Amino acid sequence: MKELVEYIAKSIVNEPDEVVVTEDNDEEEGLVLSLQVADEDKGRVIGKQGRVAGAIRTLLRVKAAKAGTRVTLKII
Repeated sequence: MKELVEYIAKSIVNEPDEVVVTEDNDEEEGLVLSLQVADEDKGRVIGKQGRVAGAIRTLLRVKAAKAGTRVTLKII
């Protein structure tokens, strides 16, 4: 799932070298992915009214459901 978020984020932003995705396992939330991008690219990743971030989270939920786990995306 980390690779999926990284691929999508690098495709959207102007500075793909600044994209960093980290994974943490939390007992309550399941897998927690933290996405860090350059400051000027945060708007691109979040999108108008959060639509891009919502779409990424939806894709992650589908992939997590197939894997039988839970996933949370945090944009830093």
